[in-house]
This record gives sequence, structure tokens and C-alpha cells, in this order.
Amino acid sequence: MKPKNIIFLILVIAVIAIVFYSFQGSQDDEAYVAQIVKERKEKDHFMRTAKDSPITDKENFKGLKYFKPDPRYKIIADLQPITSRKAVVLTTSDGKEERYLEYAYATFNLDGRENKLIIYEIMDMGPFRGKLFLAFGDKTSAVETYGAGRYLDIMKVPGSSTITLDFNKAYNPYCAYNETFSCPLPPLENLLEVAINAGEKIYE
Repeated sequence: MKPKNIIFLILVIAVIAIVFYSFQGSQDDEAYVAQIVKERKEKDHFMRTAKDSPITDKENFKGLKYFKPDPRYKIIADLQPITSRKAVVLTTSDGKEERYLEYAYATFNLDGRENKLIIYEIMDMGPFRGKLFLAFGDKTSAVETYGAGRYLDIMKVPGSSTITLDFNKAYNPYCAYNETFSCPLPPLENLLEVAINAGEKIYE
């Protein structure tokens, strides 16, 4: 085979590979967005029908408000375990206090800025003891999102140096819908200087 033909064949293979992987990525993103939309519909159903829903006026409940799902906000952050862990106290929305145990720092880059969030472990006895807890605020807080911050559920991955922060799943604490609930406020170090345009918006 002539050298020109070999070069042409390599270029064709490269183009096919790029198209294939782009198509695969697009499919993955579509499936991810569909899953986020499904979870949001399920949460609306819970809020509208469950007896332990924080919504008091269920008859007039028209659903929660969200930013459009954006795969860019599903972030793989570096995980930095805290070796000498201390108990900390977070103030709640009704002026009370809750104790947590330091767990790790999650660091990530977004919009050209390095961001760092501290993750806590729940200390209270009960079904959530040992689970991770992350509360944060950002530049959308009190503008497009709940002023007292939002929460993010994350899973422990023992031995891992990274952790997934899916901000499309960021949600409001129950006190955003009902003032009778007591909700921990984000620590000062978790007030980000970037806008997280993902997840749940202010409930109206």
C-alpha cells in the first residue's frame, strides 16, 4: 500500500473513532439527564402525597423548581481525608445546634476557580449515624436558590482519592418549605465564591 493511502486510511479511522466516541458521550449524557428528570418527578410525587412530606398545602402544590440538568455539574472532586478529626457544632435554622464529625475535604475546579468543601459525618444516634453530610451555599443563594444553603447527598467510597459531587441533585432542606423543621446551616468554609447553576431552586 502506498504511503499516501496509508495516511488517508489512518485519517479515516481517526474520524470514525471521534464520531463514535462523541456519539457514545451524547448517549450517556441523554441517559443521565433522563435519570435526573425521573428522580425529580418522583420527588414531586412524594412531596404531593406522602404524609411525612414537609409541604403543608398539598392540594395547591405545583412541583419544585430546578435548573435544567447539566452534566457539567456532575463533578469528580479530589478527596482529602482529615486524619485528626474533630467534632464540630453547626447552628440550625431555628437557633439550635447539631454536632458532626469532620470527615474529609473535597476540592474541584469550576469556572476557573479552585473550590473546597468540607464534608461531615453524622454523629447522632439513629438510622443516619455514620452517613456523610454536605451543606453548601454559593453565589445563587438568596437569589435563585434557598438563602440558607442547599444539601448534597454523597456516598462513602472507602480508600478512594476522589468523590462524586452531583450538584444537579442539590436539594433544599425541609425548612425551605416548612419553618417547623430544624435544618443545619452550611459552615462558613462551605460558602462558595462561584455560582452553582444546578439542582433545586427557591420554593415558591
